[in-house]
Amino acid sequence: MIHAEISVYPLGTDSTSISIYIARAIEAINDFKEVRHQLTPMGTVLEADKIEKIFEASKIIIDTVHRMGVKRVEVILKIDSRSDKNQTIESKVNAVNKYLDSKGP
Repeated sequence: MIHAEISVYPLGTDSTSISIYIARAIEAINDFKEVRHQLTPMGTVLEADKIEKIFEASKIIIDTVHRMGVKRVEVILKIDSRSDKNQTIESKVNAVNKYLDSKGP
């Protein structure tokens, strides 16, 4: 399973708020069945079986922001590729949460 976090920063807009651009970018991948996504305050987590699908979703996100009239978009894409274990977004979070309630490893 491949997990990625994408953060998109439209540059040169008339506002410091970028929420409308993020909303439209997320809407653009809502029907992309090969990639699950979860919005977070600092980026969007993507999950897919193949890295090519992560790249495809990233391209859709970037292209959507450009089509909104933004001439320059900065993107940070962080990828976690794991072949020894099949994890979901939720199982990764649960793996950390189990230690938050305990006193030791």
